[in-house]
Amino acid sequence: MLKKEDTFKIGTIGKPHGVRGELTFNFTDDVFDRTDADYLLIEVNALLVPFFIEEYRFKNDTTALISFDGIDNEDEARELAGCDVYFERRLADKEEGHRPSQAEIIGYHIVDAANGNTIGTITGVDDSTINVLFQVEAAGGKELLIPASADLITHIDNEGRSITMQLPEGILNF
Repeated sequence: MLKKEDTFKIGTIGKPHGVRGELTFNFTDDVFDRTDADYLLIEVNALLVPFFIEEYRFKNDTTALISFDGIDNEDEARELAGCDVYFERRLADKEEGHRPSQAEIIGYHIVDAANGNTIGTITGVDDSTINVLFQVEAAGGKELLIPASADLITHIDNEGRSITMQLPEGILNF
């Protein structure tokens, strides 16, 4: 059985669109389009259930209209409304030099390039201002905000799910 930590959240199913089972899909990561995915994982009753994609079309930069095999009417579609959508990490782009998306890095560890110590785990990305920040949970549950600047990142290990950073002096004084 697939574990949630082997996936990352890419969006939420919205309301049905029409009467033939098509749904609104509000996404934060278009990995399903970049990788020609056959299916998406939808969390139904705390279980990740694969739903095979029949077709989709983009409505705008963050919304697609999507149809799944076996969802043929509005009532069936309505049952999925509000459910979170996940994507398997192993199916995401893994070519050399691939920079993971914001959704994909949730769960990655931040490593201090100066000493090799793990600082904590990325729990979110705050992009509400011009300076994007990693929200990191450090030891003891302490939350840190670390600049997500490409200038600070020295290495990304997608397989090991870690980001090594040259951290600014004093940022870890907590």
